[in-house]
Order: sequence, then C-alpha cells, then structure tokens
Amino acid sequence: MAEQCYLAIDLGAESGRVMAGLLDGGQVRIEQLHRFPNGPVNMAGTLRWNVLGLWKEIQEGLAKAAAQYGDAIVSVGVDTWGVDYALLSPTLELLGQPYCYRDARTRGILDQILSRLPREEIFAATGVQFIEINTLYQLVAMAQTNRPLLGMADKLLMMPDFFHWLLCGSRVAEFTDATTTQCFSPTDRNWAFDMLRKLDLPTDMFPEIVEPGTKLGRLREQVAGLTGLKRIDVVAPATHDTGSAVAAVPTDRTGSTDWAYISSGTWCLMGVEVQDAVLSERALQLNVTNEGGVDHTYRLLRNIMGLWLVQQCRRSFERKGKSLDYSQLTQLASEACPFRSLVDPDDTAFLSPDDMPTAIQEWCRQTDQPVPETEGQIVRCCLESLALKYRMVLGWMEELTGTRVEVIHIVGGGSQNQLLNQFAANACARPVLTGPIEATTLGNVLVQARTNGEIASLSDLREVVRRSTEMKQYEPQDTDVWQQAYQRFQDLLSRPKGGSGT
Repeated sequence: MAEQCYLAIDLGAESGRVMAGLLDGGQVRIEQLHRFPNGPVNMAGTLRWNVLGLWKEIQEGLAKAAAQYGDAIVSVGVDTWGVDYALLSPTLELLGQPYCYRDARTRGILDQILSRLPREEIFAATGVQFIEINTLYQLVAMAQTNRPLLGMADKLLMMPDFFHWLLCGSRVAEFTDATTTQCFSPTDRNWAFDMLRKLDLPTDMFPEIVEPGTKLGRLREQVAGLTGLKRIDVVAPATHDTGSAVAAVPTDRTGSTDWAYISSGTWCLMGVEVQDAVLSERALQLNVTNEGGVDHTYRLLRNIMGLWLVQQCRRSFERKGKSLDYSQLTQLASEACPFRSLVDPDDTAFLSPDDMPTAIQEWCRQTDQPVPETEGQIVRCCLESLALKYRMVLGWMEELTGTRVEVIHIVGGGSQNQLLNQFAANACARPVLTGPIEATTLGNVLVQARTNGEIASLSDLREVVRRSTEMKQYEPQDTDVWQQAYQRFQDLLSRPKGGSGT
C-alpha cells in the first residue's frame, strides 16, 4: 500500500497541534503541521476553555494538511486532556462556554458528595481515584449553581467528542475519555446511572459509548469546503491523550502485567495495563485509578505530580535573574550531593505554590532535613524524590496485580531527561526503556491506521512503534544505596510534618 496519511489533532492544556502520521512499509513518521496556544480564559471570575478559538486553529491546521498531503489523507481523529466537557441543546446549540477543570467551583464538592454517598460505593461504581477536578464533581457543582442550564442539555460531550461533533456531527462518547469522568461503570461498561441518580444528576444527556477505532462519520461538507480536504473519515482514537500514549508504548509484552509505563511530562502517570478494572479495597486505599485503554483494556495507574516541580523551579530561578535551561539544571543536579533532601512530590504544598523552591525548602525544614539552597540541590531533590515515588507506585502495582514488573517504559516529553531516567532505573531496580517522545500522536494515528486495515492488533501497533522509534535502555545502578534512600523516603512520607523545632 502506498504511503497513507492520518491526521492527529492533539489538544493539551497549554497548546494544541495538528500532526500528520505517515505510514509506509510498516514504519511511521510524524510531522507537525500547525501548533497553537491553549489555556483557560478568565471569564467573569471563572476559568473557561476558548473552544471556538481552538476550532478556528484546528481548521487552519487541516487546511495546511490538505495543501501538503491532499489525496493521501485517509482520516482524522482528536485526543485531549480528560474530565472536561461541553453541553449541547436539543437544537445543537453550545450551552455556555465549557469550564476548565482548574475552575474554583468544585472546591469542597468532594466532601459534600462523600456526606451523601460512601467513598466505597463511589469507587465500587466507577474505579476512579478521588480528585475534585473529575467530571462528576463538576456536574454536581453545576447542578448547584446553574441547574436550569444543565436541565437544557440534550448531550454531554467530552472535549474530544465535542470536536469530533464539529468535524462530522457525531454525538457519542469514546471509551477511554469516558472513564476519566468518575461517571462510568467498568462493571457495566456503561454510565454509572444508579450512582448518578443518587446524586440527583440528569442521566438522559449521557451519550452512547464507542470503542477506540470507531468510524464516527465523514467530514462535514462545510469543513471539507473550508479546508480543502476530501470528505475523509473521522475516527475516534483513544481520545484521552494518555490512552493514546499508552497504546504507543513499544512493549513486546502486550497481554501481560509484567511491564509498567510512565507517561512523563508535567504530570507523570505510572501504571500497568490490565484486562479488567481493579476495584479491590486495597485499590481504594491506595487511591489508584482505572482508565480505559485500547482493546477493552484498563490503565491501572497513579497520577504523580511529575516534572511540574522542576518547571516551576526554573520559572522561579528566572524571576530571580538566573536564566537556566533544563539541560543546565540537570547538569547542576548531577553535580549536587545525593539524597541530601527528599520530598513527597504529591504533597498538596506543591500543587500550586507561589514559589516552588520556597515550598520545597519549607517541606524539608518541617521534616527536619537539610534545607536545599542551590539550584542544583533543589532540582536534585525534585528528581530523586520523583524516582523514589516511582518506586512506591511500582510496589503498589505489583501488589494489586500479583505480578513482578520486569521492565519500565518511559514515554513522552519527560523521557528526554536522562538523569531522571537513570534515577528511575536505580530506584526501581528495573531496566528502563525510553521513547517515543511523541507517544500520544503515534497512538492516535496508528489506531486510525488500524481502523483502515493497515494494522491487525494492538501488538502489531506497538511493533510499528518499535520499528519506528530509537529507544534507549538504562540499567539499574547503586541499587543498595537507592534501597536505603527508599526506606528513608517511606519514613518521611509517613511522618507528620512540623519538625522537632530544631
């Protein structure tokens, strides 16, 4: 088959891209066609997404794709972040400007819900970790503050589903993103209608759920006319961006739980691929989540606050007149004293501090550790702490599945940090394989290629990624020293902060 082109619309919370995936001879290469900024807009004290602006940029990217690849383009699909949604009226009007998950309206909602329904009941119904940004809490907040508008909704469309509607008119929910809502039942493989009714939420607006790889329809005639595209197929990839990234992990162990992944970036999502959601009492205690994957799989994982810590430290250093790029910061960290200070990356103190280095220093002070002072000491503290948190989550995954993980794959932008990759191998005492950086785009376009008949299975999809990606392997080093550090890390996390006053 001649080279085929598949278009991925990849929307992140800070930027969006229209990408081309070119598949030929069992290998794939990707090309960025159009990049544009994204971010929540402050609107009368609320945070909203400028979806009309995003749609304008998407159409511009599609026009560039048409001009460059023309008749070779087979299909297009959208992936985005999870949890956020748009509402459509029965006459297909957009109801309001969609909220951003960082909007303050959900603060306190989780505690309110738990006073009405036990935590155990919600987890048994959904298998999702408890975070106030989840769609469930957004909907309860809307029911309290704007129930008339909620009552007008004919369809709730998650963000990627909304853009698929703009592309082809489909009004369905794709499985992987539906599972991020805490409104989906992995047991019933449908919306958790009983739980939703107990929370007095309307249920008629929840759409049909479709699997990754579903053909949603042909490109709207008007969109084709505006962009110069043919009326190509619109195909749902794994529309949650992490779902697409995990689909493109180049493992040769598909079907087993003896490998783990880390989708590494601002957030690091670490977990294993399982056939059924894990809904045990222990999973609830660990506050892990079960998110959907390709071929009816689940991503049993834990969210870790990732390279956000280093990113915010860099911004702080710049404000103070020290402009250092990431390679310089990593070099300074490599030269700093090992294990001088450690923190819990997931402590709420680091979620949105006024100044990240100050927050890290205060955490160390409260736990009676040496306070990191230099840029190298602070960044090394971040990277070592992240690696040790990986070790903790690895133990949880092995406990929940009963299987020893033999290798860890790190994909995404964070896979470029070689020092953190080596720390991960050391802390976890497992080999680490890194790449691809563009896992999300690869997963998106290759699921489309599979729908077009060019790939037979998830294993074959990952084989294409392996053939197309240059991976690097990191072997564990100094594991005894890292094990001692991990024991200290566990003690720090179990100890109440506040210090002894010394």
